[in-house]
Amino acid sequence: MGGYHRGAGRAIGIITLVVSAVLGSVYLLGRSLTPDPSHTDSTVTSTGADHPEYADQAAPAPTASGATPTGIPDTGPKPPDHLTAPEHDDDPNFGPMGTRVSTGTNSVALTFDDGPHPDYTPQVLSILREHHVTATFCVVGQNAQAYPWLIQQIVAEGHTLCNHSWNHDVTLGSRSPERIRSDLIRTSAAIRAAVPDAPIGWYRQPGGAWTYSVISVARDLGMMPLHWTVDPGDWRAPGATKIAASVVGGVGPGSIVLLHDAGGNRQGTVDALYRILPTLTSRYAVLALPKRGT
Repeated sequence: MGGYHRGAGRAIGIITLVVSAVLGSVYLLGRSLTPDPSHTDSTVTSTGADHPEYADQAAPAPTASGATPTGIPDTGPKPPDHLTAPEHDDDPNFGPMGTRVSTGTNSVALTFDDGPHPDYTPQVLSILREHHVTATFCVVGQNAQAYPWLIQQIVAEGHTLCNHSWNHDVTLGSRSPERIRSDLIRTSAAIRAAVPDAPIGWYRQPGGAWTYSVISVARDLGMMPLHWTVDPGDWRAPGATKIAASVVGGVGPGSIVLLHDAGGNRQGTVDALYRILPTLTSRYAVLALPKRGT
């Protein structure tokens, strides 16, 4: 009898160990299949992750449906009220989170991001001058600091300036409000080092990666968040023909067009302007956005 009980005890112990091992494996498997919540940022609407330093990620303009620019409703937690921006629900000139997506008139606005650049910005300015067109330049702080004479030329020729962050940090909106504020102030300071009284009424987040925090800080600094309506993908350098066809075919009254004068080889964008401007100016007034964001 004693041997029987000892044998039964050993069997029960072995079974217990096997069951524990199986349950442990199931638990570990479940953990491996569960996303790590610490790696998500529910307030970011479009990452622009392909090019973290330059070249804005193609991000569709926000829509009135409540979807973010990626088309996915932003259902994540929102920051406190003092870090949120008005949504302008009844105003078609604004998208969700308060980003500007239209000129508000029948005019069309060309915007040039990531500059200034000593090779491409002077060419863009020359073509705009030839066609009596003004535009909006969303400048990167590092480039404004490196090429102050181009900032001076942009302003002297009647164009509008827009803050585009210090070094094109697509993830800036996910950082602390203090970090965002420091970045935007540093960028505006570099612009004003070239043109001390330059009005900077607009802010465009690299990659269109808008968050409530970055919009709130921009507004608090007196800048309107600026998105776009037409993105020809010129940052991919598809060639002048494709860029021009996309812009001419996509523009309508009130459109804001996203183009680039830096961040890569932008000769295709420069050449496309020779095809774009004669058509657009025959149909619309092509004007810079107001120097004070509205």
